[in-house]
This record gives sequence, C-alpha cells and structure tokens, in this order.
Amino acid sequence: MRGLIKTGLLALTAVALMASCSDKQQTEFTTAKVEKGNIQTTITATGAIEPVTSVTVGTQVSGIVSKLYVDYNSVVKRGQVIAELDKTNLISELNSAKANLNSAQSSLTYEQANYNRYKTLYDKGLVSADEYESARLTYLKTKDQVVTATQSLQKAETNLGYATITSPIDGVVLSKAVEEGQTVAASFNTPELFTIAQDLTDMRVIADIDEADIGGVKEGQRVSFTVDAYPEDHFEGKITQVRQQPTTESNVVTYEVVISAPNNDLKLKPGLTANVTIYTLEKNDVLVAPSKALRFIPNEALISEGQTIEDIEAPQKVWTLEGNTFKAHKVETGVTNGISTEIVSGISEGTEVLTDFRISNGEPAEEQQTSNPFMPKPRNNNKKK
Repeated sequence: MRGLIKTGLLALTAVALMASCSDKQQTEFTTAKVEKGNIQTTITATGAIEPVTSVTVGTQVSGIVSKLYVDYNSVVKRGQVIAELDKTNLISELNSAKANLNSAQSSLTYEQANYNRYKTLYDKGLVSADEYESARLTYLKTKDQVVTATQSLQKAETNLGYATITSPIDGVVLSKAVEEGQTVAASFNTPELFTIAQDLTDMRVIADIDEADIGGVKEGQRVSFTVDAYPEDHFEGKITQVRQQPTTESNVVTYEVVISAPNNDLKLKPGLTANVTIYTLEKNDVLVAPSKALRFIPNEALISEGQTIEDIEAPQKVWTLEGNTFKAHKVETGVTNGISTEIVSGISEGTEVLTDFRISNGEPAEEQQTSNPFMPKPRNNNKKK
C-alpha cells in the first residue's frame, strides 16, 4: 500500500512539474527584413589554362636539322623561317627529277615525229595498220611519261621547299622539340618540331563540369577563377562553348566547357590549373526575402492569448506580426537559390517578415539545459561525511 501511495505521489509531482514548465513556456518568433540584394547560384570546377589558338609545327620530309633560328619564348611572324633541314639529298632528288623530265621530253619529240611518219605512210597504204597502231601507242606512252616526270619534278621541288620550315602564324614559341644536328623521320608520323601560340593575351580555360551540374551551364554565363600562382587575384571570363562530347573516367562523366580568359597583363600561363566558379544564376539589386519566410505558417497552438491570425488564400505568401495580429501578405516571387527568393510584388522594402519560431521557458539557454526534471543529473561527489 505504501508503494502505491509513493508511486501516486511521484506521478502527481511529475504532472505538477510539467504544468509548471508549460506555464513558463514562451514562443519567440524570428524575423528578417525584406531588402535589396543579390541572388546567385554557383557551381565549382577545375580546369586548365591554354591559348585560344596554338599550332604544332612539323615537317613532311625526313632529314637532319641543320639550322634553328628560334628558341623558347621567341616572338615570330607568319612566314618567318624558324628552322632548316639539310638539303643535300633533296637537291639531288630534284636534279634527278629534272634529268628524267628532259629524257622523257626528248623521247616524246622522237616518238611524235615517228608517229607522224607512220601516219603519212598509213594514209598512203604503204604500211600496215599494225605498224601504224604500234607507233601511235609508243607515242602515247611517251607522252604519259613526260606527264609523270613533270609531276616527279614538282614533288621534288615541293620537298625541297619543305626543308625550309616557316611559322604559319604570328605568335610566341611555347615549345621546341629538336636541336641542331638531330635527325627527324617523317615516314609514318609528322614529327613535331615547335608549338606556337598565336596570342598569349587571349587565353581560355577548359573546365571539366560534372554531369550533375552541366544542365545549368549555358553560353554567356559569368565565370570567375583563381590560379595557385596568384592566389589573391580573381580573374573574370565568360562561357563561350559547352561541348557535347562527354568524357568518362572511373565511371565519372564530365563535359568540357570553354571559358574566355583575357590576359592583358600576361599573368596567366599555359598549363596553369584554374579553380573555376560559374554563376549559373545571377540577379543583382532585387528585392530579396529569406526563402524560409515563404514556408513559415503561424500555428494557433503556439500563439499567445490575445493574438489573432489574418490569413488569405494565396499560392505564395509571407507573414508579418503587426501588434497582436499575424497578417498574411500575398506576394509574387521570382528567381530563387533556395536560401533567398526574389520578391517581385506584394510587400515593400524594409518590411519585417516572420521566418521561424522557438519555444522558450523564459530561462537562459544554459539553465534550460539543466532544468529538465526528467534528465539524469550528474552525481554529487561532494557529500558531507
């Protein structure tokens, strides 16, 4: 019986404590001011800086590099001679082609005269048709030999011209792959001798964008990026191309995006890694409210005695606390980045809108954490003995 009485007393004590706590509870509402601001959504990526136009200069003939006229960072003009190959064998091939052409032309002169004689005799019935056709066939073959020899001569002249290597563009030499005395062979692949960048003041960034983010990337969007060489500098550019070809590596799909990178001060160097921020949404100097203000709904169970609610039917609305009245305002919204939302109309700048609430029992936060009667309390090791 004593146990039942004791249990009942404990239950009554707990109810009394809960009632006491409930009496002290207060609802604190958080507000935010509607004001002008910027709404931005960004994605980040990495990329590499490279010249907009760069040309790899090679050679179409084999030979020994006899002369180099440029080095790394040399400024070159279009048509400027930058290297020469040894021309001994090429000159020999040219002379041989000339000799073959002269021989073919001499043969053609003889065979043409011979054919004309046989034609005259054939017309008079003095030679057979077989003899006439044989002379005619020999003449035509010799004529084709002259054409072949002429083409061989043109090829030899062209190859001799290839031994003098010129710059195809105005620019700067970025790389040099040969030295004087080195042999280059053009049997299967065109040997690469130089890489020339057209204009180092006009660079670009090739950034790899994840497939989850590529849907929001469009041409013309603003981009800012940094490079490790100048961590305090922020460079600006714009997206000029979104390439459709995907790249898959370790089951990760990315797409290349080309970003302009003006480089008037020549700080950006080819090959630098760029840390890119792409502004997929950007709207500046618009009326902005926290997005959670559009999700706030006053709860009748939380309002104090004497407070009232004036609600309206609206697809989008925000709430204000005017005196003891919670008042709804119909608003038209624009873009949002999830944190902030543009307010197109419905409420004026400077208005305080409700965004959240917090239930408090009127005690400081530290005391609230220790005043819960249902939480175990720390053991008291300072008992009097």
